[in-house]
Amino acid sequence: MIRNFAIVAVISLSCMACGQTKKKEYQKTITTQKQNNMDLSKITDDTVKQAIQALQDGNQSWYTFFTENPVMTDDGNTIDFKSFFSNALGKEKFLSIDKVENDSKDIYGNFEAGKWGTFHTFFKFHKNNEGKFDRLDIGQAK
Repeated sequence: MIRNFAIVAVISLSCMACGQTKKKEYQKTITTQKQNNMDLSKITDDTVKQAIQALQDGNQSWYTFFTENPVMTDDGNTIDFKSFFSNALGKEKFLSIDKVENDSKDIYGNFEAGKWGTFHTFFKFHKNNEGKFDRLDIGQAK
């Protein structure tokens, strides 16, 4: 009888432990989704706002806001746009938008840069006559 009680106790505790793990995973998912829903109301340029939302969501539509081969700089150094965002999209995002300038084409805020950490960063979008971005300058804001 004690043996049966011990078996029931072990099975009960195992089931409880499994349930707790799933709850933590569920909570982590909710937290991640909430972090992506950042207030973009400071951004008045609709194209910039939509592009930033795509970046926040890690959505491939991010690329549709740019010309085929946009110029990109990171702290003043020319880099390949597509190569950079093939690694960053879905992993890097703004944590806050603190300042917006230049008709909402210059965005400043805290940015989570994956393995590099979190930085106060700027994104400066340059729009061509067709309404697409042909240049993006990013870097650490002073």
